[in-house]
Amino acid sequence: MDFKSLPKIELHCHLDGSLDLQTTRILLAERGESYESDELADLMQVPDSCESLTEYLKRFDLPNHCLQDAEGIEESSYALAKNAAAENVKYLEVRFAPAFSTSKGMSFRDIIESVEKGLSRARSDFDIETGIILCTMRGLDEDVNKSVVKIGREMLGSGVVACDIAGDEAAYPISMYADLFKYAKEIGLPYTIHGGETGIVSNITGAIDLGAKRIGHGIAMIKDPDLMKFCGSNKIGTEICPTSNIQTKAYQRIEDCPILKFMEHGIPVSLNTDNRTVSNITCTEEYKKLDKAFGLNEDVVRRIYEDSVDMTFTSDDVKDKLLKKWTV
Repeated sequence: MDFKSLPKIELHCHLDGSLDLQTTRILLAERGESYESDELADLMQVPDSCESLTEYLKRFDLPNHCLQDAEGIEESSYALAKNAAAENVKYLEVRFAPAFSTSKGMSFRDIIESVEKGLSRARSDFDIETGIILCTMRGLDEDVNKSVVKIGREMLGSGVVACDIAGDEAAYPISMYADLFKYAKEIGLPYTIHGGETGIVSNITGAIDLGAKRIGHGIAMIKDPDLMKFCGSNKIGTEICPTSNIQTKAYQRIEDCPILKFMEHGIPVSLNTDNRTVSNITCTEEYKKLDKAFGLNEDVVRRIYEDSVDMTFTSDDVKDKLLKKWTV
């Protein structure tokens, strides 16, 4: 199967972890920070010897230098969508934390509009649809997180499709953010929630209790057959990111990825990179790794595509268009 030409959907992709290396090098040079290509790759990509989530997260420091002004944000967003389109990703949901791009005084609205400008250009230039997911952050001030949700609702339909919460789920369990997601639900902003990436089942059940219909990663669910059965029966989707999960030690080998087990329980799944640059991975390569480990047939690949389309936060019209793009 030609996985590169296969139409794909990517629902879990962090902007700051997916900055194009060449674009980043140019942007940093314009800002007085010069790096050789190999040096930049070392600073932005984790090695195979990555030992922990803490080490993994260090690779996000430098990219954020490019996400503090309108030009850097727009160009980085455009390059991300361009790279995704080049491997036949037909729909891309880009997530990022506006609160991490304010060091030069940009407002949340200006930051989000800059991302949308880049994505809009990519939609015009390539065969790709996009959506923006705004990340609130574990450990961040409660009022700041609420402000992200509020601006997300105001800009819903103007690029924004949903919100999320990311960060250290072990230190900041989802129960601490019940009021935040109750607020999102009250004002009508859809959401996905990072949960179960570090083996904590209660962060998945807590997210479901708060109304999440999509779980970022959800790996810990493999330890709870009843929870898998519940998610399958209620069509609660999971955003699977195999390479990232190995690098952060959610599991050790690609053979440990639970995607097929989830599918056996009827759980909707999507296959994603999480962080294209940090993990040095593409959607195409994720499929190839799973194919080598499990032997993916057309029925499985098609179901992943259709599950992913169904899980998107986009309109029914766009979903119909995406379903018609399926070919093997």
